[in-house]
Amino acid sequence: MTALLLVMIMCPTPVVLGSGFALFTQGASALGQGNAVVAHTSDASAVFYNPALINGLPGTQVVVGTVLMSPSRTYTSAQTGASSETDKQLFYPSTFYVTHAVNDTFSAGLGVFSPFGLGTKWGETWDGRYLSTNSELHTFNINPVVSCKVLPMLTLAAGVDVILLDATLEKKRSLVAVGLPDAGQKFEGDGNGVGYNVGLLLELPEGVSFGASYRSEVKVKVEGDASFTLPAGSPSSVVALLQNSSGKAALTLPQQVQAGIAYKGLAPLTLEAGMRWEGWSSFDQLKIDLANGRSDVTPRNWKDVFSFNVGARYQLNPAVALMAGYLHGDTPVPDATFDPSIPDSVTDVYSLGTEVSYRKFKFALSYAYQVMHDRAKVNSLGAPAGAANGVYGSETHMVGLSAGYAF
Repeated sequence: MTALLLVMIMCPTPVVLGSGFALFTQGASALGQGNAVVAHTSDASAVFYNPALINGLPGTQVVVGTVLMSPSRTYTSAQTGASSETDKQLFYPSTFYVTHAVNDTFSAGLGVFSPFGLGTKWGETWDGRYLSTNSELHTFNINPVVSCKVLPMLTLAAGVDVILLDATLEKKRSLVAVGLPDAGQKFEGDGNGVGYNVGLLLELPEGVSFGASYRSEVKVKVEGDASFTLPAGSPSSVVALLQNSSGKAALTLPQQVQAGIAYKGLAPLTLEAGMRWEGWSSFDQLKIDLANGRSDVTPRNWKDVFSFNVGARYQLNPAVALMAGYLHGDTPVPDATFDPSIPDSVTDVYSLGTEVSYRKFKFALSYAYQVMHDRAKVNSLGAPAGAANGVYGSETHMVGLSAGYAF
């Protein structure tokens, strides 16, 4: 039971365009610019990237969208040279944003999006099946915000993050000691937590603007149920050990800072360079409370990380804009705790996109290619010790789509 709950917390699935298990694909137009949209915006997805920007959006605006993601992850055993890959899956984290200009000073907005998640299926028989076979993590953030232009050149914003989380985690458990095939184990749980976010926009002379936003840590209390699938003929000792049970744990989602400098002095070209910092060092250990009153503490020792991005938007004519971007990010996962449940690595993302306006409608289409640098697992994690040691690679194709309407 301890091992299962540990997997549940430590195996939120590997994701794209973010370190650890963060997800930053929160708008098609932003994706086309490498997410370099903290100091300028063209749609209501600014609720996520920097809510201070919504003061520049007139009237009432609504944007709905999704990003289609097709990840491919591979593993090559250091011991045998044999290769495995994850099952082909298509993910589509979706977004909804609405903003409203109350007057020249105040604006309000609401965003609903998935800041962490996705999933990985490694299969039932691969080398690391005792670490992970299937992982799914979904989060939903309901994020109301308000923005106020306090000075002609300074806008401030604040909001509340209401996080809903659910997870399904599966792996195998070896019964070779009693001469039986593997048992299956599964955890399904959910929880919620509350945090806050703030934003700032400073509009400087000569077409320069500076934007920054911050999201606080969110502590989510996860409660759920573990179930086991045992092979026929399992002895009573195994049945007693692998009993269905309940459990709970706390997961801290990291604080995040985004900042960018945009330049519009080359109109119709807008350029932005930015950075993102994520406070993963809060993920130093996990304490898991079990139904029987026991607890288990496991060190993780993740580190804080930075990523950097650049983006360009060219307004070809009043109806069509072209976009391009690049992002480079580090990984918070140290070698000592790297495992296939979160095969995170240094990443590069290349993106292109276009935005088309028609009357009161606005449509965006973007494509991004993410490649994670190959990374080796060389630690003793797994059963037997060092299981699934080898080289992991990952790439993801992404297509962003959105539609907006201005009232």
